[in-house]
Amino acid sequence: MNRSVLLLPTLIFALWAGTALAQNTVIQAENVRFDYAQVLRVTPVYQTLKASAVEQQCEETPRPEDSRLSRVVGAVKEALTRQEKEGGEAADCRPVTIEREFRRPIAYDVDYVYKGAKYRSRLPEDPGNRLRIKVAVTPVVPTPRSR
Repeated sequence: MNRSVLLLPTLIFALWAGTALAQNTVIQAENVRFDYAQVLRVTPVYQTLKASAVEQQCEETPRPEDSRLSRVVGAVKEALTRQEKEGGEAADCRPVTIEREFRRPIAYDVDYVYKGAKYRSRLPEDPGNRLRIKVAVTPVVPTPRSR
């Protein structure tokens, strides 16, 4: 007789037995409930970012005061060369690297009290005056002593 034909009933029995054992397994629901704790203090935790940018920095240098004739010649020269200068001052511009620091909150250290006990947690958002908490109760099972 073919071997696969003999193995088929054995395989079906093994699957049925495994299913029957899984049905008898008791999974206890977790003893969890939700409550609120009173927030005592919220302290932001900041991340400092540094950025640099290149900007034009101009220094205004006053032109020397000369005679009326030199001012008239200078005005004509400016008009002919189409250079615009404001208020009788020349601009000396150069690129300068400017460093800036930015601080942004990335988390919040929260001190809170629940049933007289104080706790601290780091949270992604400011919870406000009340903090929703999960209370889980699990019995302590003593370990057997070795003799």
